[in-house]
Amino acid sequence: MNTTTAADTAKVTVATIRDWARRGIIAATKVAGRWVIDTTSLTRRIAIGAMKRPARKVVLSVETMVAIGGSRWQRNGMDRVYFNSWAELAGIETTRYNTGNISSASYQGAGVSNSQAYKLLGSIDKVWFDAADGKLHARYGYDESRVASREEVWDAVATGIRAAIAAL
Repeated sequence: MNTTTAADTAKVTVATIRDWARRGIIAATKVAGRWVIDTTSLTRRIAIGAMKRPARKVVLSVETMVAIGGSRWQRNGMDRVYFNSWAELAGIETTRYNTGNISSASYQGAGVSNSQAYKLLGSIDKVWFDAADGKLHARYGYDESRVASREEVWDAVATGIRAAIAAL
């Protein structure tokens, strides 16, 4: 299975699945630059995780946002946590050439064209958590993909953030 399906199955982020695969926590092989996850190994890992701790409540706080990879920013009375890697949380996977151009891309496990990947990445400009109101915010970009609307991408980001917090 691919990383997105494995992440959904394990209720963790795609980044966590990739980390488990790199560290050998789950059996996985790279095929054409993408991880292929062994289902039996993932099932075993999920069972081990279930024995260790009960499910946690998702709490949106500065501490949890920083713990899942956000960068805290404080200035002029504002306290925010920005997510520079929001695309991973939304399930947008890209590989790039040395020039920086996209060589292949997928959105939530399905392959997409490079131009659509650029549009998905351009649909949201910034993602942050505001400590003052305790909510997630996004500033939309100028592009909109035919693969997913801005709102669908934002929903995927918010779901990814909640899943990452629940996996802490």
